[in-house]
Amino acid sequence: MIGAVVDEVLKEMENAVNEGRKAADDYMDTETGFLMCGKCHTRKQKKISFLGVERVVGCLCQCASEEMEREREKHRAEEELLHIRQMKSAGLQDSTFFDYTFVNSDETHPCAKYARRYVEHFAEFQKNGQGLLFWGNVGTGKTFLAGCIANALMEKNIPVLMTSFPKLLNALGGLYSGEKNEYLKSLNQYRLLIIDDLGVERDTPYVLETVYLVIDERYKSGKSFIITTNLSLEELRNPADLEHGRIYDRIMERCVPVAFSGKNYRTDKGRKNVEDAAGKLRDEPA
Repeated sequence: MIGAVVDEVLKEMENAVNEGRKAADDYMDTETGFLMCGKCHTRKQKKISFLGVERVVGCLCQCASEEMEREREKHRAEEELLHIRQMKSAGLQDSTFFDYTFVNSDETHPCAKYARRYVEHFAEFQKNGQGLLFWGNVGTGKTFLAGCIANALMEKNIPVLMTSFPKLLNALGGLYSGEKNEYLKSLNQYRLLIIDDLGVERDTPYVLETVYLVIDERYKSGKSFIITTNLSLEELRNPADLEHGRIYDRIMERCVPVAFSGKNYRTDKGRKNVEDAAGKLRDEPA
């Protein structure tokens, strides 16, 4: 009695599923007796054995299977995009860094090719913890190209933190010794650490010691880092004292120096902004 009831319930479920899957242009194959898709002409039914009884149940036809895979791929792409946005939100500590991309870069910049090559060969560079040292005059594009590298790597799902020495010093300033160590170690979750503006911080024993701790922790982790600075290569190679020397030595050992010189992009941009603003002020109202 129970078996008959179960069998009847299964048949009703089977019919409901099959009817639900039937489209207006579907048809029955006269040879197999299976429901066929009117679009791709593949089966929408198959036989299975359940509780010792052979039954006909619904299945995905080829076009439905392909549509499901497209939906899965779309969902995966949306999740990946969300993940990248979250990475950038956490990894770019200045809102202006979001616009520092190769798409927005000046292709004629003499150092742009080095930045692109670093991204292209990052897997090789990170094996030995090799980074870059962008050095040169103010406004020559060091921070911008470092940001291009950060954004390009995060687009590849590679965690990057781009910050500055003033921000790091501010974050470490209110921490106790144990908390400082934990904070410094937390930076190693990023496969690349980019620190902007070495040399703009105040030249005090406390600041120098803190900068040393940041660089030394990254150095010991064996992971890659990029430093930008307005200091000259001469200053970096010939430090004024031991305190500066132990910082610069670690940077020079692990980072390839890339010289930035010539055109001041910041001045050009500032001049254009002023000219645009002046033009708007001169425009007569419509």
